[in-house]
Amino acid sequence: MTADKTTWYVYMVFCADDTLYTGITTDLERRIQEHNGSARGARYTRGRQPVRLAYYEKHPTRSAAGKREAYLKGLGPKAKRGLIMNRVSLSKA
Repeated sequence: MTADKTTWYVYMVFCADDTLYTGITTDLERRIQEHNGSARGARYTRGRQPVRLAYYEKHPTRSAAGKREAYLKGLGPKAKRGLIMNRVSLSKA
């Protein structure tokens, strides 16, 4: 039996109407492209294009990514934006 080395990503995108969408994927680039014009994009983002990546985290399993996604979806908009801004400021330091 081989171990699955797939990396899962939890991500948030800014939508054109300034709302945030949170999801999980194994391929960030493909998923953003899907949100921006494919029928495979989320129903929520279809009417809110274009979207742009605002935040992401890597997780080793789908389970871990799903739990983190659920937690992030439970946060209010102010807390989500704070998380995004904190990540941006840390990456510029």
